[in-house]
Amino acid sequence: MPADLLKGQKAVVTGANSGIGMATAVALGRAGADVVVNYVAGADDAGEVVERIRGFGVRAYAHEADVSDEDQVVEMVARAVRELGTVDIMVANAGLQRDSPLTGMTLAQWQKVIDVNLTGQFLCAREAAKEFMRRGVVPEVSRAAGKIICMSSVHQIIPWAGHVNYASSKGGVGMLMQTLAQELAPHRIRVNAVAPGAIRTPINTSAWNTPQAEAELLKLIPYGRVGDPDDIADAVVAVASDLLDYVVGTTLYVDGGMTLFPGFATGG
Repeated sequence: MPADLLKGQKAVVTGANSGIGMATAVALGRAGADVVVNYVAGADDAGEVVERIRGFGVRAYAHEADVSDEDQVVEMVARAVRELGTVDIMVANAGLQRDSPLTGMTLAQWQKVIDVNLTGQFLCAREAAKEFMRRGVVPEVSRAAGKIICMSSVHQIIPWAGHVNYASSKGGVGMLMQTLAQELAPHRIRVNAVAPGAIRTPINTSAWNTPQAEAELLKLIPYGRVGDPDDIADAVVAVASDLLDYVVGTTLYVDGGMTLFPGFATGG
């Protein structure tokens, strides 16, 4: 990506101290944006991400906040406006899993995933939209008043037995994104989603960290490789930029073809 693609823009990335969030925050900084590195645990890791981003000659700082807590999200965005002047890009990335078969899943497991993965994205989008609407379009910065990027998953559309809370949260993210896009587009606010497939991150290490596990996983990926966090980060930068200014209410699946139902490649 060009080093100045997002020059002068201000971004908030939630869950940015590891995995996809970390790669995304670094990529946004490399593209010229100032970046707020949100985390809920792992302050040292967040600090290291901040230093990497500052190495590109842009501003960055770490901010601890639980995205499922309304007051903490409100303060996170308010601080970004105080310290950076505004917010142009909100990447609602923070997410987690609490896996269990349905009959063994507790209400707490269900609720925690919904609170972080879905309610957290709602809160982040709401607060970002307030700032975008307050400021409006600044043409020398971006053609849009603001960009909200929801981190979804292929499980937005692919059922996943044993993960009903996670799949339900991501299905909700898909409709949240589309509804927000419909509502906010007249304000020149672009809302889209990026949906990763199988990516090498700490959340799913067991799915790819042995040759046997990786071989099984690759059966689901027509393109023949497991994705890297940078694959997602590059997609986010592109969606956040004016290169894709006419893309509104769309989910970009970055999955090596996982959503092509590879089991039917030979006729089912």
